[in-house]
Amino acid sequence: MSNCHASVERAQADSTATRDTLERYAADYPKGPHDQPQSMCPAFGSLRVGLRMRRTATILSGSACCVYGLTFTSHFYGAKRSVGYVPFNSESLVTGKLFEDIRDAVHAQADPDKLDTLVVINLCVPTASGVPLQLLPKVINGVRIIGIDVPGFGVPTHAEAKDVLAGAMLQRARSEAETGPVSAPKGWREQGLDSARTVSLLGELFPADPMVIGGLLAPLGLKTGPVVPTREWRELYAALDCTVAAAIHPFYTASVRELQAAGRPVVGSAPVGAEGTAAWLRAIGEAAEVPSARVEAAIAAFDSAIRGALARAPINAKVTVSGYEGSELLVARLLIESGATVPYVGTACPRTPWSEPDRVWLEARGCEVQYRASLEQDLAAVDRHRPQLAIGTTPLVQACKQRGLPALYFTNLISARPLMGPAGAGSLAQVINGAIANQARFDAMREFFGDTGAGDKAGVWTETPVLHPEFRADTRRQVIKIMKRRQAEQMV
Repeated sequence: MSNCHASVERAQADSTATRDTLERYAADYPKGPHDQPQSMCPAFGSLRVGLRMRRTATILSGSACCVYGLTFTSHFYGAKRSVGYVPFNSESLVTGKLFEDIRDAVHAQADPDKLDTLVVINLCVPTASGVPLQLLPKVINGVRIIGIDVPGFGVPTHAEAKDVLAGAMLQRARSEAETGPVSAPKGWREQGLDSARTVSLLGELFPADPMVIGGLLAPLGLKTGPVVPTREWRELYAALDCTVAAAIHPFYTASVRELQAAGRPVVGSAPVGAEGTAAWLRAIGEAAEVPSARVEAAIAAFDSAIRGALARAPINAKVTVSGYEGSELLVARLLIESGATVPYVGTACPRTPWSEPDRVWLEARGCEVQYRASLEQDLAAVDRHRPQLAIGTTPLVQACKQRGLPALYFTNLISARPLMGPAGAGSLAQVINGAIANQARFDAMREFFGDTGAGDKAGVWTETPVLHPEFRADTRRQVIKIMKRRQAEQMV
């Protein structure tokens, strides 16, 4: 390849490609009240998808501190493989040498004996600088090369970054399937799935949920297909070859687009609780053209079991729900069917057609639904509703516990449980009721410690801190003067 990085045409192509990517992201993942994510780096979502796939390697291109944080987080979440990194400096970035370094790294790593796919992820700086991953070869030595941009200023949450890579992989798999025969996943034919009518599932689900969903679908003559994001490349072909796709997590916009391009109907919501399971089975049955009598018979068979499980594990408390996984509305539905009062549910993910059934159901029961919820909105909801338990993100949980209010981290303690069908009914009661029962312990600790360690007294001290409110007042006056001067300069 010639020294084209110095040409004006190359620079224009780079900027156009970056602009097109960001415009597509703006449409797929509309931003909320903040210009940057409030959760972890969004690129972790794409990195996670690649790390969980067999015969798939990932190379990151970004600032060293960002790459360190992402690799640290990936190992914290149990990834047992290395992440590639292409370093750069100001010179290699602006001259185009970084792209050449990435291209060289891709060629060096594309080993067909070890890999089916090699993913390259641009972080914020390379994306903003227009490093053109689109110019990488599509295939090297039989290894697919997939380059994506996942900047924090273009992808609002790590949950949606999962869709960035999953959608790109589905797009490539669809183009391969359209050009000729493709291979079935391992064990697909042995299980009779090659001739079955299947339902593909969108979302990172608790491992037991797909099996439970399979049990719900069996009376309809349907089987559970692959879960997207998948664990291997061939599952992408099978996911596209489904009868119906179920957007269990409703923010997979790019993935939905690819499934619809393959001619597959997409159904929203999920089989949570008795009412949720019945509504979901009806929607699946209609999309798959299953006779309504057969669908209603299946609903009748499951309904009593689900209602019985809910009755055996009641939750009689007021609970607020928030998080950034995308399944917050489903959890709120299950809590309400378990007997809880849920006045507020906030999700960092956007409003999409696939969560509409849940929004309508929740709002009909007096629950406020806040899409693209910020930490400030979640905290305000806690202050406004004064729940007995708050479910939310790490900073919200921290703030609630400082106030003496029981709180649970959504990701590790709530979404890491079965939610679907009979297995999901009652699954939350033990952890929810257990947390609420800790209120007496919080009260005792607050009474014992008082305001020790709070506000200006936080930290470790050898002597009792002496407060100087006059210093703070003087600083505040100076800040006000600076702000007024800046406002005056802007008016000139």
